[in-house]
Amino acid sequence: MTASPSSINRPAVLGVSLWVGLLIGISRWVGLQSYHWFPVQASTAAPLVDGLFSFETAIGTFVFLAVASVMGWVILRHRAEKYDASDAEPIEGNTKLEIIWTAIPFVLVMAIAVYAMKVNTRLGVLGPMEHIHLADAREQQGGYPGDRLAAETIEVVARQWSWEFRYPDAGVSSTELHLPVDQPLTFRLVSEDVLHGFYIPAFRLKQDVIPGRAINFNLTPTRIGRYRLRDSQFSGTWFAANQADVVVDSQDDYQAWLKQAAALPLQAGISDAVVEYQQRLQQTPTPGWATVKPAPPPQVNVPGSNALPHDA
Repeated sequence: MTASPSSINRPAVLGVSLWVGLLIGISRWVGLQSYHWFPVQASTAAPLVDGLFSFETAIGTFVFLAVASVMGWVILRHRAEKYDASDAEPIEGNTKLEIIWTAIPFVLVMAIAVYAMKVNTRLGVLGPMEHIHLADAREQQGGYPGDRLAAETIEVVARQWSWEFRYPDAGVSSTELHLPVDQPLTFRLVSEDVLHGFYIPAFRLKQDVIPGRAINFNLTPTRIGRYRLRDSQFSGTWFAANQADVVVDSQDDYQAWLKQAAALPLQAGISDAVVEYQQRLQQTPTPGWATVKPAPPPQVNVPGSNALPHDA
């Protein structure tokens, strides 16, 4: 006689299916809510980065709730009696269970990896990420990197503690970054002293600025407004004050700004770190620790303003 196949517990299967469906719905809702945790989207990269983060948040939520559900079920359903001091039943290895709890994380991790690779491919922002030694660049270009930059390229100079933006074609320099909307741009990032981080939260893109190298960095702003550039690297005492406004203009306003800026004389740019340093020096003439004295503000055509409200 052949053994009858074990019967399927249909109520249990239905209950687990409904609970998994509920967890998927909750996870998807949390993933959609994650879009509201970020600043406004102001570049072509922002929707891609936010989509990847939302996907990872949804998966993380599902894994957390699933694990918590199993733990709660085991605690409530299979807890020992109050005065039960006996040993638990010996459990041998379960091959099917081991395959399941190995396969599920593998599938989830691979899904995240595939999505992330697609996003990075679509971004195409890093490209070859040419790291050019400054000495080699001087020799190849006959001067400081940025003297002979291609069209639609902006040179970014980071230092302790200010940002300087140079527009070689227009002969303009500024401590406030102006960009034309919906136009691909290339930044040539240079540091004059230590490691800095070029980070604009509204653009969702960040690039380390490495001393002794010139790094190309591409992005396309998509939303007119005023945003904030922050130094994302801990590069000294006043690194948090090393910020600058980023203004995305229409094409006409951008060209008008360049023309107006080119006619202005050079003047001291904005450096919040210098102001803070001078204030602290007046309050505490002899500080108890050595600090890096901020470099003088760069001489620029447009100092800009750090008092205007910004979107992010």
